[in-house]
Amino acid sequence: MPKYFFHVHDGQSFPDQQGTDLANLTAAQLEAVQLMGQMMKDDSQAFWNGEDWRVQVTDEGDMTLFTLHFMAVQAAAIRSATPLLTAPPAPSLQV
Repeated sequence: MPKYFFHVHDGQSFPDQQGTDLANLTAAQLEAVQLMGQMMKDDSQAFWNGEDWRVQVTDEGDMTLFTLHFMAVQAAAIRSATPLLTAPPAPSLQV
């Protein structure tokens, strides 16, 4: 049975050192979708930080077989309704 490695990137990298024995590529694709869904469920607030979340799946030879990308992007109308944090004005220099 082939072994697949599910490397997670969500602002940090978590390489899969153990791998998972699965019947075939279709089973690995299903596993990757379930893993990503569980990650989003477990840390749904962090998902909105604007970083690309991905699961990169490789085989035993470290060849990338596929990658799932997930990223939340708020619409411009939502972003503009949220006040931006601004730095206080710089002090004026007197000569």
